[in-house]
Amino acid sequence: MKKQKQVVRFDMKRLPFRQNAVLTVLAWILSFPEVWMRGLRIRKVNMKGLKPPYIMLNTHMAFLDFKVATAAIFPRRANNIVAIDGFIGREWLLRLVGCICKRKFTNDFVLVRQIDHVLKKNKDILIIYPEARYSLAGTTAVLPESLGKLVKLMNVPVVVLNMHGHYLNSPCWNLKKRGVPVRADMTQIIRADEIGALDYKQINDRIGAAFYYDEYRWQKDNHIRIKHKDNAKGLHKVLYKCPNCMTENKMNSEGVKLWCGHCGKEWVMSELGELSAVSGRTEFTHVPDWYEFERAEVRREIELGTYGFSDEAVIVDSLPNAKGYIRLGEARLSHGMDGFRLEGEFGGMPFMLRKTPESMYSCHIEYDYFGKGDCIDLSTIEDTYYIYPQIGNVAVTKIALATEELYKYDALAQSAVIKESAV
Repeated sequence: MKKQKQVVRFDMKRLPFRQNAVLTVLAWILSFPEVWMRGLRIRKVNMKGLKPPYIMLNTHMAFLDFKVATAAIFPRRANNIVAIDGFIGREWLLRLVGCICKRKFTNDFVLVRQIDHVLKKNKDILIIYPEARYSLAGTTAVLPESLGKLVKLMNVPVVVLNMHGHYLNSPCWNLKKRGVPVRADMTQIIRADEIGALDYKQINDRIGAAFYYDEYRWQKDNHIRIKHKDNAKGLHKVLYKCPNCMTENKMNSEGVKLWCGHCGKEWVMSELGELSAVSGRTEFTHVPDWYEFERAEVRREIELGTYGFSDEAVIVDSLPNAKGYIRLGEARLSHGMDGFRLEGEFGGMPFMLRKTPESMYSCHIEYDYFGKGDCIDLSTIEDTYYIYPQIGNVAVTKIALATEELYKYDALAQSAVIKESAV
């Protein structure tokens, strides 16, 4: 741990550059061929006459998002907020492109100063991906409540870029591209002259409504057939609980099939993305419905006080800067009603990281991250820890769902206490 303390940390305070003009052209060159190949069409609503500065909030499903965003704002430049792992090995390039580093699911007050610099001094477009991770089930992830407060503070127009087809083309649980066409809706949802009359909750309501998407519904409505031979391979990472026998972590998938290793029940995914049981009742035809069933099951465990996860020997990597990961070693991870606790001994020094339920409205997970396995990452302002469970089949998806449900459960509990004390 002594060695870890001596590591130079990423400089989060450095003000962002305006996007370099030459690199702006390079971004166009790198983006347009793929978006043309995917047949991108952008529908613009209330955008006539709008010029920077403004905030653009983008849905987040795949790396293609960045290329479509580049096409959407053409020929304007922008500053993108990017997670720390995006900077690995190319910090100066990303800085020159105007990227701003963020550690996921942390309260970063320095970021507000950088956003203010982009919008007020440089008068450019600020692009934020507020879901902070690729969509797991093709539906909108949890959005932070702080968005409305940020909009009030910055007092500039807000645009939402809601993209479609990216998740279906390369879902986070199987990145092989399917060749799906892509579309986008680019909408100015809040004018600058409206902000004063709206409170932050009303602003969040508008953002939430504009951010709604369901990729599987969109696929069916647009009759998009996907004939990829491995179209369901990896889906068990998201659909980890069998709705037939209620067993967790025994699901598996291959080709276009999904099955439970405990009870043997099988489902097949059609070319239109619908599930059907090979025999017996089809519990869920719609992937997001299965995902929300799992959320409800996690919520039930939390309400009963029975939710909990622990692994005595997780592998921990640290990412203090953009040079790359540092293997710290083994530690104990637990997640329960009091949040996350990561504790161990690194380099002969004791280590402890705690994240309470109210401190994280969601968490970031990865499937088979760089071939090292599924992982959870927990961040502080100074470091990000990539944590790999070692106890066999572990549904990191359940841990992500539990983080979100614990946050809501804790908020409701605190609200009840406040009301009771006020009586």
